[in-house]
Amino acid sequence: MKIKTPHRIRSSVTLSLVEESRGGPFVLWEGLEGSMEIASSLGFDAVEIFPPDAESLVGIPLERLASDRNLSIAAIGTGAGWVKHRLSLADGSVATRQEAIGFIARVMEVAAPLGAGVIIGSMQGRSTPEVPLDRARGYLREGLETLDRIAVRSSGRVFYEPLNRYETDQCNTLESGCRMIEGLERTTLLADWFHMNIEEADMARSLREAGGRVGHIHFADTNRKGVGMGHLVVEPLIQALRDIEYSGYLSAEVFPQPSSMVAAEMTIESYRRYVCS
Repeated sequence: MKIKTPHRIRSSVTLSLVEESRGGPFVLWEGLEGSMEIASSLGFDAVEIFPPDAESLVGIPLERLASDRNLSIAAIGTGAGWVKHRLSLADGSVATRQEAIGFIARVMEVAAPLGAGVIIGSMQGRSTPEVPLDRARGYLREGLETLDRIAVRSSGRVFYEPLNRYETDQCNTLESGCRMIEGLERTTLLADWFHMNIEEADMARSLREAGGRVGHIHFADTNRKGVGMGHLVVEPLIQALRDIEYSGYLSAEVFPQPSSMVAAEMTIESYRRYVCS
């Protein structure tokens, strides 16, 4: 049974449809309907979908499949654009950057009518010997500006995710992420607690300083397992979210360890302990 709370911080769990990412930090792997059944049975409010591309979702009644199970779609990821197609918003090729924007824009076409944001994480790219850091960041900003304009027209939303230093040299902290998205109308930050644990000196303070620019949370422990399976101190983070009146999702993007079901059960148990008590 779902536990409704007045502050409306809601629960979500990731499901992956990308075989190339099997073993990665996505909880459920039982296809759309099977994964939604599991999420619903455990009492999650929503699912976050990681698809191969937008085309794989076209024609599928996502809203009905979710609502029949009392679920929402929290967000749709675009990471397969990098994993499968090696597309990046910071690529040195104009054509490749345009292809990357197109890939994300098509996902937004699916996500926007569902009220779901699109996630830009790995597709932000990084610098290379051919593309120095300043240029890579400039390319990323140009791509985000284009996607934000598309989001304005379609009532879509973009969640830009700062990653840890081992995955990108674009933006590693919420502060740098805020600078990257400054002035954009429909783009907010995805604050991933696994990445933040590596990069932020004080995670709760960083959340407070980012304030309303936080649009989505990846609910993960320090070892990228379900919250409660590492050593993350959760209470100050939940208090920080309450202080900034955060009303989005805590979405588990974690390893399916020791199994998908255990990771999902631990996540919803931790959500109820820290958010609903």
